Amino acid sequence: MTMSSSTSRRNSCRGVVCGNRASSECHVVRRRGSSCSYFSSGAQTEDFSVSLSQPIVTITLRFLLAIDLWLSKRLGVCACEGSSWGGIRPLVRLVELSGHVIPWLIGTVYTLLRGESVAEQEIMLNLTLALLLDLLLVRAVKTVVRRRRPAQNRSDILSAFFVERYSFPSGHATRAAMCARFLLAQLVDTASMRVLVVGWAALVSLSRLLLARHYVTDVGFGLVMGYCQYSLVERFWVTWDCLQDLLLLQLREILNRAYSGLWMADWKH
Repeated sequence: MTMSSSTSRRNSCRGVVCGNRASSECHVVRRRGSSCSYFSSGAQTEDFSVSLSQPIVTITLRFLLAIDLWLSKRLGVCACEGSSWGGIRPLVRLVELSGHVIPWLIGTVYTLLRGESVAEQEIMLNLTLALLLDLLLVRAVKTVVRRRRPAQNRSDILSAFFVERYSFPSGHATRAAMCARFLLAQLVDTASMRVLVVGWAALVSLSRLLLARHYVTDVGFGLVMGYCQYSLVERFWVTWDCLQDLLLLQLREILNRAYSGLWMADWKH
């Protein structure tokens, strides 16, 4: 009896120790998993339930949104270092940075100021105006739609450049599509460079999904929007002569107003 009671006590102690270890391991796994959560709990538990009494448009829209959320979650394989493809995350972020508006504006303005020919300056001028137009249109659509971004790690948010609150559409995707079409129409004339430009635009758009910055519909609509933006830029192309005429006209109006003000002041005295 004594031996059996001591044996049972040992077994019970081992069970308690094993239970504590298992619970601690579960806590570690949960912490690791929570640190790599890049979609908010609200997005994961979003209500996509439908009923037959709802209109067919509402049912179709909810179904498409559910597919969009599921596919976006599947593609976010570089959302954090602990993701399945977290090892290539620095490379993907480098591709993402190549589509940011700040490097494009700095490079375009620098080339505009250092241009050696009028034709080169004219192209860079219109590219600068196209980038500014892209910023305004994307901001306007985001303000109207107000779709929330997929939630990211706090450290990732702090390290990202100018993270905005709204997601639809993807500014990187619109910029990549617009710049790619601009370069193909104005500067690129070889087949190899065309493949390189199109591949860059595709990789920039894909990086937004791999890093879980946007949903699939954000990137898809952004590509279409950016492609159409170049048509608007091409339609209202600003020539260098036209710009000089506008500047001279504006300067003439300023001088006329200043002269009229001086004449009125002298007349009152």
